Amino acid sequence: MKLVALAGGVGGAKLAHGFQLALDNAADLTVIGNTADDFDLYGLRICPDLDTVLYTLSGLANPATGWGIEGDTFATLEMVGRYAGKPWFQLGDRDFATHIVRTEGLRRGDSLTAVTASLARALGIVPAIVPMSNDPVATMVNTPAGRLDFQEYFVGRRHADEVLGVHFEGIDTAEPSQAALKALHTADVIVFCPSNPIVSIGPILAVPGMREALKLSPATTVAVSPIVGGQALKGPAAQMLAGLGHEVSAYGVAAIYAGIIDGLIIDRVDASLAPRIEALGLQVHVTETVMRSNDDRAELARTSLAFAQRLDADG
Repeated sequence: MKLVALAGGVGGAKLAHGFQLALDNAADLTVIGNTADDFDLYGLRICPDLDTVLYTLSGLANPATGWGIEGDTFATLEMVGRYAGKPWFQLGDRDFATHIVRTEGLRRGDSLTAVTASLARALGIVPAIVPMSNDPVATMVNTPAGRLDFQEYFVGRRHADEVLGVHFEGIDTAEPSQAALKALHTADVIVFCPSNPIVSIGPILAVPGMREALKLSPATTVAVSPIVGGQALKGPAAQMLAGLGHEVSAYGVAAIYAGIIDGLIIDRVDASLAPRIEALGLQVHVTETVMRSNDDRAELARTSLAFAQRLDADG
């Protein structure tokens, strides 16, 4: 079974890890990562969502945060602080190495796809991790304080600003990576991981040609709601949905994805929303979606695959 997972953020990385654990052959998994969060800092290209997937699938991720490297040190950042004031974005010493090697590869002329594959191989990762695009795209967030770069909004200002709009700068001229298109074309199952539908999955879908590739794919497509009981488990998804006029619920997620996916997996606490979601033309599966352990990740992965296979069998 060829499986493609669309992922961004900690929730997406966790379920991608679950698929890695659940599949008989981890090489059958391709993770398409959001790159609209990417930005430059200290002359280095940083890809937060790709890195979270890299660290999670390699077993390096900090379990306390879901991002960064467990046990990392911060001597480099401390010295940067002495020179230039208190840093606003946390980068560990081993994390810096990832960005140094990535930036060197990009400056050499390698594509982001090639650089990411090289990093993954070096970390012993079997599944393919591919960017949504090799072209730069930047998520910009409209707030009462003005238009903010996503990392400034999310990290620098701790996503405290009201969200009035979201714009993906550079998206009109971006092209899907060939690796992503190939994976979608050959997939049996596609899963939208429990990632922010606005700024994690949204940019992937916004790359010109990506929605068409999803529609033309022979795969059954399901999503896992990142909203549980009217709240996001991590990050600003809830306030973004509210600020942009969407219902902050699994139904709100379903309404965004309607027409793209065949089914939605929702948490048990949201079971009462199933009839409304089904009225959108989607099949619904109710289960435990909160991933507190590796076993939870693998179980949700197996449930997602079984749900997709059932939908495929039902036609």
